[in-house]
Amino acid sequence: MKESLKKYHGIFPAFYACYDDNGDISPDRVEQFTDYLIKKGINGLYVGGSSGECIYQSVEERKIVLEHVMKVAKGKIPVIAHIAAPSTRHSIALAQHAEKCGADAIAAIPPIYFVLPEDSIFHYWSDMAAATNLDFIIYNIPGTTNYNLSMNLFNRMRENKKVIGVKNSSMPVQDIQKFKAAAGENFVIFNGPDEQFIAGRVMGASAGIGGTYAGMPELFLAADACVERGDMKKALEIQNAINDVIFTVLKCHGNLYSVFKEILKRRGMNIGTARLPLAPVAVEDEPIIQSLINKIDTAIATFAK
Repeated sequence: MKESLKKYHGIFPAFYACYDDNGDISPDRVEQFTDYLIKKGINGLYVGGSSGECIYQSVEERKIVLEHVMKVAKGKIPVIAHIAAPSTRHSIALAQHAEKCGADAIAAIPPIYFVLPEDSIFHYWSDMAAATNLDFIIYNIPGTTNYNLSMNLFNRMRENKKVIGVKNSSMPVQDIQKFKAAAGENFVIFNGPDEQFIAGRVMGASAGIGGTYAGMPELFLAADACVERGDMKKALEIQNAINDVIFTVLKCHGNLYSVFKEILKRRGMNIGTARLPLAPVAVEDEPIIQSLINKIDTAIATFAK
């Protein structure tokens, strides 16, 4: 693999939105959370995506978040800025801002709401890529966009030299193998679904970007290390522990991000809660949250010490 692409290997937590007690973006909490994750040993950050609640934030709010992430992270770890917005105009503005801030790459989902033909998606992505000199990463997440990246569009996008990777969040792990087989070694595949991280790595992903990484980075770092050294038995054990946490979170009334933010708060990292309409933690969630903290602590003690 090209030397310039090796920085995109490993564990890239999807950065959570950081709000103050009034629900506004908190620059201080953004910087504190960035520092917290860097000190955990993560390999990079993915800022402004689903986990960052981008669809519930204005363009200016998204700029503020990235500015304060970069204030801490620049020169320490690579940062990928997700810059897709409902309009191409706003997406380009976010792309150019990301370059100005010093981000390493930009990424984008397909256009949302309207069901557009592939040619429109091609131009949407291509216009963003043309707006900067940054690396560009396709984000395939059919569960929320209702579009699953076709091999035809994938190959068409790869003709653009700025397109260096794809974050694949489709559930069939075979899709990672298909993209890798078509693109070869000089192309970065990021595994998306946290529940199948090690499967994605085995099928050809060299990195992962995930919405639960920030709540338990130690476990994903440990799983990735196991894959690297070929200890698949332990990697599977860690994946099973991760999945136990994820499936338990889904039993809560509160949204997944609200739950993980509550767990972080109880660990001393207060970044607020999720924005409505994402459901806040409910009173009924209390025993589940305590069990989650216990599960995470036990797994870290078992696998990540």
